[in-house]
Amino acid sequence: MTRKQRRITLISSALFALALAVGLMLVALRDNIVFFYGPSELAQKAPAVGKRLRIGGLVKEGSFSRQPDETIRFKVTDARQDVAVVYKGALPDLFREGQGVVAEGALGQDGVFWADTILAKHDERYMPREVADALKKQGVWREGDQKSP
Repeated sequence: MTRKQRRITLISSALFALALAVGLMLVALRDNIVFFYGPSELAQKAPAVGKRLRIGGLVKEGSFSRQPDETIRFKVTDARQDVAVVYKGALPDLFREGQGVVAEGALGQDGVFWADTILAKHDERYMPREVADALKKQGVWREGDQKSP
């Protein structure tokens, strides 16, 4: 085998190994990708039932209720559209109506979002970037105005 043939064989082997590694990473990450939707985007795009995703917005005033079996129901809103959320578990200490929230879970056949993780803002000045961007896109959130959405 000539020097040129060895070099071509080495380069092609390295490229094959790199392609294999990238392919394995993409397959491994495929199940961990979670898309973010605001309530209006969720209504427009209607993702598949059971698909894992995140929704974010504000907890709608007057929508929070706690059932005797520790099931919690509330609505996430962007002032244009509401999404009913059902969650069973402990809520973050800073969770309350009128505040920003991100819920991770799946959409049920009945149109209710079944959450398994709830994230709330950690102080009065923070709102998750995805939630703020979605509310800004809807034109209902203004920078520096924490009381109104």
